[in-house]
Amino acid sequence: MKNIVILISGRGSNMRALVESPIPGAQIAAVVSNKADAEGIIWAAQHGLSTQVVLPKQYAQRDDFDEALMNTIDQYQPDLVVLAGYMRILSSTFCLHYAGRLINIHPSLLPAFTGLDTHQRALDAGCRVAGCTVHFVTPELDAGPIISQGVVPIQENDTAAALAARVLMVEHQLLVRAVADFVSGSLTTVGNRVKHTPPAISTTAVLLA
Repeated sequence: MKNIVILISGRGSNMRALVESPIPGAQIAAVVSNKADAEGIIWAAQHGLSTQVVLPKQYAQRDDFDEALMNTIDQYQPDLVVLAGYMRILSSTFCLHYAGRLINIHPSLLPAFTGLDTHQRALDAGCRVAGCTVHFVTPELDAGPIISQGVVPIQENDTAAALAARVLMVEHQLLVRAVADFVSGSLTTVGNRVKHTPPAISTTAVLLA
C-alpha cells in the first residue's frame, strides 16, 4: 500500500476527487494545509482523514517553514506527495527532497501560462483551447516532466470563471488517473519525458465541448 500525502490551500476539490475515487494500492495518509481555515482541510477532518496545518507566519525564514513542512509530511512516510491547489512556491530543497515522488496539477497546458491567472491569460492571448497539466515537480516553477494533459475548448464570450469551472472538471479526472498510474508503477521518466507503460491514450487528452 502506497501512502499519499496531499497539500492544499483552499477548497480542496482535487483532494476530494482523490478521496472519493479510491485507487487500488493507495491510501490517503494525510492532508496538509498552509491555512487553518481552508475549506478543504475542514472537509478532510470531517471525513476522518489525518490532517495537519503548517502556518508560514509561524516561521521567520522560508527555509524554516519548508523544513517544518517536510518534517510534518515525512511523519507519514509518503510514497507520493500531491500538490492539489497548494498556493505556495516551494524551495529547491523541498522539491529535491521529494524528487520523483512530488506531482502538481496546474490549470494550463504547460509550458504555456506558468504561475497564476492562467485562464484570463489564455483568454487575453486569444487561445482556442485551454486545459490543465499534471507534472512532476522540479525546482523550476511549473516546468517538471509532464505526466498528462487535458484539453478544454474555449467558447465564444467565455469568462475566466466559466473556463475555470470547465477545466476543473477535467483536473479531477486527470489527477486521479495520474496518481493511479504512479501507484501502479506505470510511469517512467526519461530526461524530461514521462513514459506510460502500457502507453496511456485516455490520460493524454480530455476534451470537453
